[in-house]
Amino acid sequence: MKVGIYLRNMGPSATRETLRECARAADVLPIDDLWVFDHIAIPPEESEGSGGLYVDPLGTLAFLAGVTERIAIGTGVLVLPYRPALLVAKWAASIQLLSGGRLQLGVGIGWMESEFRALGVPRSRRGALSDEALELLHRCFADDEVEANGQRFLFLPRPARPPIYVGGSGEHALRRAASLGDGWMPSRKEPSELEEPVRALRDLARAAGKAAPEVVVSMRMAGLDDAELRERVTAYREVGATRIAFNFPYEDSAGFRRTAERISGLLV
Repeated sequence: MKVGIYLRNMGPSATRETLRECARAADVLPIDDLWVFDHIAIPPEESEGSGGLYVDPLGTLAFLAGVTERIAIGTGVLVLPYRPALLVAKWAASIQLLSGGRLQLGVGIGWMESEFRALGVPRSRRGALSDEALELLHRCFADDEVEANGQRFLFLPRPARPPIYVGGSGEHALRRAASLGDGWMPSRKEPSELEEPVRALRDLARAAGKAAPEVVVSMRMAGLDDAELRERVTAYREVGATRIAFNFPYEDSAGFRRTAERISGLLV
């Protein structure tokens, strides 16, 4: 199982110095990947914990690509309907190029109604918009010449397409992950809730003639001692998780490093 950590690209920890030092600390530890969050327009009444401060995830990953050398970097997850599809593809290609092929693109359809309203995007079309974005993304990474909206254009640079992990839950998310992604990225799921959908996902991927999909789970560490942490990771592995991304609060890079070293010592 691959082991990752969420960087806090939001709230008081989302400073240039803290993001840089946390990323560099993880880069020299046996940690496989770093993940960042996505919000664009948090309403004041829902800003507890972050104060409404979110650094754009794609901008953050471009920065992380320049201050690290080895570790994979990814979105967990990028809300596709929030952004024009072609711009997402261009960002993905640029970060993939500048990082030396280390991008992992976790994507989702979004949920926060107030955020869709602020962006002027119809929430009712979030699924359709996400499918359109993923289809265009695949076409862009498949050929130097692409057509969109009746216009041919060159999609360059065109490095190798990053792996795509589709977030969400339910049948629609699993079908999207099997048909348009390389894996599934469920959120806030207990191990006992994953066994059946992971089996269904594998069946869908097999029917589509695709390789066994990745399953990337996020896990909060609050209140778990070392034995409980190992037990929980084992439970995720046994139900089919292939990657785990730890989510924990920290105030500064020293706090991040302490927990990252604990994870490394226990699990890697």
